[in-house]
Amino acid sequence: RHLCAPLSRSMARSKSPLPIWENIAVTGWGANGKALAKVDGLVVFITGAVPGDTADLRITKKKSSYAEAEAIRINIPGPDRVEPVCAHFGTCGGCKWQDLRYEKQLEYKQQQVVDNLVRLGGLELPSIAPILASPRVTHYRNKLEFAGSAHRWFTHAELRTLGEITDRTALGFHIPGRFDKVMHVDTCHLQPEPSNSIRLFIHERARALGLPYYAIRENTGGLRTVLIRTTTTGETMTLVSFGQEDARNEQLLAAVHERFPDITSLLWTINTKKNDTIWDLDIRVFHGKDHITEALPDPGLTDLRFRIGAKSFFQTNPEQMRAMYVEARDQAGLTGHERVYDLYCGAGTISLFAARHCKEVIGAEIVPEAVADARMNAELNGIRNVRFEAGDLRHLLDASFIERNGEPDVLITDPPRAGMHEDVVARILEMAPPRIVYVSCNPATQARDLAMLKDRYRISHVRPVDMFPHTYHVENIVRLDRR
Repeated sequence: RHLCAPLSRSMARSKSPLPIWENIAVTGWGANGKALAKVDGLVVFITGAVPGDTADLRITKKKSSYAEAEAIRINIPGPDRVEPVCAHFGTCGGCKWQDLRYEKQLEYKQQQVVDNLVRLGGLELPSIAPILASPRVTHYRNKLEFAGSAHRWFTHAELRTLGEITDRTALGFHIPGRFDKVMHVDTCHLQPEPSNSIRLFIHERARALGLPYYAIRENTGGLRTVLIRTTTTGETMTLVSFGQEDARNEQLLAAVHERFPDITSLLWTINTKKNDTIWDLDIRVFHGKDHITEALPDPGLTDLRFRIGAKSFFQTNPEQMRAMYVEARDQAGLTGHERVYDLYCGAGTISLFAARHCKEVIGAEIVPEAVADARMNAELNGIRNVRFEAGDLRHLLDASFIERNGEPDVLITDPPRAGMHEDVVARILEMAPPRIVYVSCNPATQARDLAMLKDRYRISHVRPVDMFPHTYHVENIVRLDRR
């Protein structure tokens, strides 16, 4: 049988001791978007295959209870396999489900939510509402960050066809598992134009100027990152980060402005640190404004506008974000008389979607800059019945917070991937609001948190949301009613 299948002729000649298992039926999905198979009772986690395929697998790890493998040949394609749209698929670390039919992606994401809530949380669930599909499955992101590198990653195909390599610069994405290598991107299908055109022009002009690219191991060099933000209203922000001062930096920016005069916000910064974060950097305006403005429709009301700076957090799929927040607001059951707490409120997006339908909203967030954005966004929209406080929610949500703001009728929480700290959950149990709406980007940590609430609350609604097509990530909205 396949467990004892001999190595292929090419494998026998190679130095790799990794065995190959032939004609394995791929049957399902596992954690982190890996496909699953069972071979003589052993669970195998597979990259490069989709359920329904029959494939030859190279085993990369084998333990007593499971194995890990990569599909090296698809012998019989499964019925749900489709042709990826991106030429970089398989090398780039993003969009790992491009070879899986979108309807099947949604099915697996919905099942992932159920599995997490039932198996990890031990929760009793009502009938699950159908997952909200993204209106766009390509060009849906409003933000991408590209890495500049003096050490480009070359695929085997490129090494065979490029001949003598004289230019090793790249402007693209880091290779999974290789922090020091960057794959140059010709076309990315995640963000609408002018994203590709701006990135390719910057790469072309930087090389023409002889501007050095960043070398991550040495922490030296010039062109380091390019951040591009777009809005559904047609505004664009471009932030170029350089690793050192150089007269050619501003020459590059001038060329970008000349080629793309409609860029709303052209920014730059110098980053000499050993990481790419920009929170503590001085952002300089080369041309235009220091921000862009997004407008999101609110059914039956005027559009909500949001000011987005270089350091602002804003959901990267704006059309789906609006649908998710309207769903969360609907589940809050607002009648115009409620006091709403919005925990982990960020820049106040959910707060403002709720504010026009309730008496007042109190937002709480640990990041002071996000709270400043939230206050600015409330002012931008002329919304007066919102207040925001900054602080670690573990300590902020004390008796004095309740005394200042009053007890909540509805609590909305949208924590980061790590979920809520158990101290925050304990505070929520002490406050005991009649209704909780929990928006999560990680159903596993959501399940853990809900398990701590289940004795006091029953789950009355579950709605998965696909915010990131072609990835295994899924958001989820849960409504809880006090028992």
